[in-house]
Amino acid sequence: MSAGGGTRAIIAALAANLAIAAAKFVAFLFTGSSSMIAESVHSVADSGNQALLLLGGKRAQRARTSEHPFGYGRERYFYAFVVAVVLFTIGSVFSLYEGWHKINGPHEELTSPVWAFSVLIFAIIAEGFSFRTAIKESNAVRGNQSWVQFIRRSKSPELPVIVLEDLGALVGLVLALFGVTMAVITKNVVWDGIGTLAIGILLGVIAIVLAVETKSLLIGEGAGPEIEKQILGALESTPEVSRVIHMRTLHLGPEEILVAAKIAVDHDDTATEVARGINEAERRIREAVPIARVIYLEPDLDRAKINGTV
Repeated sequence: MSAGGGTRAIIAALAANLAIAAAKFVAFLFTGSSSMIAESVHSVADSGNQALLLLGGKRAQRARTSEHPFGYGRERYFYAFVVAVVLFTIGSVFSLYEGWHKINGPHEELTSPVWAFSVLIFAIIAEGFSFRTAIKESNAVRGNQSWVQFIRRSKSPELPVIVLEDLGALVGLVLALFGVTMAVITKNVVWDGIGTLAIGILLGVIAIVLAVETKSLLIGEGAGPEIEKQILGALESTPEVSRVIHMRTLHLGPEEILVAAKIAVDHDDTATEVARGINEAERRIREAVPIARVIYLEPDLDRAKINGTV
């Protein structure tokens, strides 16, 4: 996986979530808090998320084969989609069930709440460091985009997933802390259940956002407007190319673009001149956009020019 894949952010999140999951489960055993068990499952799910993202990044590096002539770059999109649909959904459904059960079941008081407070504060600090790493990694590739634009337009799925994961984890921890605090103050564990329900809703919203964005990548997205503009500029600057009749682009993976274009050439050009022009156009495209690795150019007569309409 390239640096753009945010490997450092994934590893930081994985290490934090494994430690946090163990601490939360211990706190649940001592307190019986539904918020704590919901947060434990949340952290276990997040750990699974990061493992899947690392696996997707590794599998995407496989060399192309006759069965997959364009390589395996889009496996990163598949594993990101699995993260969104399966693991987040499991965390959300489990939290909603635990919250409902806590509110409607026997109302037993929390025991040893100091364990819950200690673990939640530790978890907030650990998640804060993980979130900081994700933000730093994202800022290196985000450019001038807003965070909403970055989540929606990023062709590398790992960083948006980690950013939303860590944000969701921090907000979930605050909700769990609120639920436990209110349960202790009021001596009413319904508040603990309410906090757990809020965590479930939060995870469900994040799951929907990620599912929508990764589904779009999985189906196939073209290059962004700026990159397409650079490709068109490279084509139109080639002396042998009269104009670009039409062009299509497709991300074969976060760092690989397919470019297919029909270009108009002068009817007086020889086959040698057309071939030289195509080679030069490909060279200029790769120079302008290095991730444009698969290029197909189809020459055609500039019929508009012949007919005098251009």
